[in-house]
Amino acid sequence: MPREYRPAKSIRVLLAEDQGMMRGALALLLGMETDIEVVAQVGTGDAIVGAALESRPDVALLDIELPGISGLDAAALLREETPDCRVLILTTFGRPGYLRRAMEAGAAGFLVKDGPVEELARAIRQVLTGEVVIDPALAAAALGAGPSPLTARECDVLKASADGATVADIAARLHLSESTVRNYLSSAIGKTSTRNRMEAMREARHQGWL
Repeated sequence: MPREYRPAKSIRVLLAEDQGMMRGALALLLGMETDIEVVAQVGTGDAIVGAALESRPDVALLDIELPGISGLDAAALLREETPDCRVLILTTFGRPGYLRRAMEAGAAGFLVKDGPVEELARAIRQVLTGEVVIDPALAAAALGAGPSPLTARECDVLKASADGATVADIAARLHLSESTVRNYLSSAIGKTSTRNRMEAMREARHQGWL
């Protein structure tokens, strides 16, 4: 079958990746598959839902670390706005916490970026048929890691402290009292077995809890 042949009904793919060179390479490689067509490319998380509503992809291929909202947050929004679109997370960061959050957000697959494009194309076809595709090594690690020990509010407070904000700043942003913010930070530090809030935030991110 010639490479330029494309079935009348190709799999429509939205690609979200913040690195322009990586995004272009993925789009080119996937476009060489006879049954896959990249119909939208975006470089920020905030652009994902709008692009999906406009292009109506069958599968959204999302990176996690994106400017604006994360790919995980975008996956949850896509589940509400475009329920027929299947989400496949493709990331450099194969962390058990990310996998759990991706599944909770409604993703149908989770792969790391070091695999061959043939594997990615196969995963796109599989999720479209209703299968769930997860990197085997990451799935095993996730089962052994257990759920995140942090509450949603503790995560919010750690995220708000990422730019070095003071307790007063965090309290104002989240509409909490300063004493409540201190309690959440103290709890998060204890649960992550770290010495301060910046270490707690780094550890939570390393584990994929944020």
